[in-house]
Amino acid sequence: MTLSGIKIVAAQEFRVRLRTGRWRWLLIAWVAVIAAFTGLLRYGLGVARATSDIGMDNIGLPLFGSLMLFVLGLALLVSPALAAQSINGDRERGTLATVQVTPLTAWEITLGKFAASWITGLVFLALTLPFVAWAVLEGGVGPLRALAVIAVVAVLIGVICAMAQGLSALFARGITSTLMAYLLVFALTVGTMITFLLSLPMTMQEKHFTVEGQTYTRTMAQPDLVWWLLAPNPFVILGDAAPAPPMQFNPYTGKDEPVVDADPLASIGVMARAMRTDIETYDPETPTSSPAVWPYGLGFNVLVGAGALTLSARRLRTPVHKLSRGVRIA
Repeated sequence: MTLSGIKIVAAQEFRVRLRTGRWRWLLIAWVAVIAAFTGLLRYGLGVARATSDIGMDNIGLPLFGSLMLFVLGLALLVSPALAAQSINGDRERGTLATVQVTPLTAWEITLGKFAASWITGLVFLALTLPFVAWAVLEGGVGPLRALAVIAVVAVLIGVICAMAQGLSALFARGITSTLMAYLLVFALTVGTMITFLLSLPMTMQEKHFTVEGQTYTRTMAQPDLVWWLLAPNPFVILGDAAPAPPMQFNPYTGKDEPVVDADPLASIGVMARAMRTDIETYDPETPTSSPAVWPYGLGFNVLVGAGALTLSARRLRTPVHKLSRGVRIA
């Protein structure tokens, strides 16, 4: 496997994608949707600050957090379409065998196709940078925090592209792999949340609390036993992986505390870490000191993505000894 072989396959993939004019319209639609969302959200936050007593000093925090969550949601919709037909689509058109008979190895073809889909997804992400800069200029979000969050979104886009490509190698029909890719995204987002909520009743235990010398017993759910079910959720990963928000003086406690209520990313991160901590040892005054969840969720997704690429390489090996029914060679 050589880097030049990967670049050859990736360049060919880009040529095929650029031959159709739909990509430029898709990019224009992407920018238009992001611009409309950011503009309307900024207007709404400005009205909320002017007409309420919330005391929101930095609009950039909720603007940036909401924008990145929205961008991640759109990326999860676009990424499967970038790679779900990268292998079986070429096989259906009879062009895959032409590449397989060249000196290119199976891993060069696999990584070249993956690089093309991932870079295309990164182009979509790059188009959101002007709006991210807008949120940073509003205040409350440092450049390093913004770069860290963008990096996590970029990795998640690559993971989804790898999973979709694995499905493209596994299924013979492009429509089937595309459908399964979107079902996989649904399972990672909505499915993990539903599974977590359905598992909570099975963790009910009695807990003892002592308040002013009196002991109380309550039967409560223990999310720290099933927190791992929600860890692979991309939104949980993004919220928990975001660096801590800036410190701000809280007049009610008289301490400098991280701004959590105004930041959607920080709120998700605090919720995720609270689920991993036993309710008897959880300290609400220091929510960000609880164990992190995102390394486990992101690590799991990366391993699944790597497994999908390995599956793609195995299915691209030549000579082919066994084919699915109705699959053509060239």
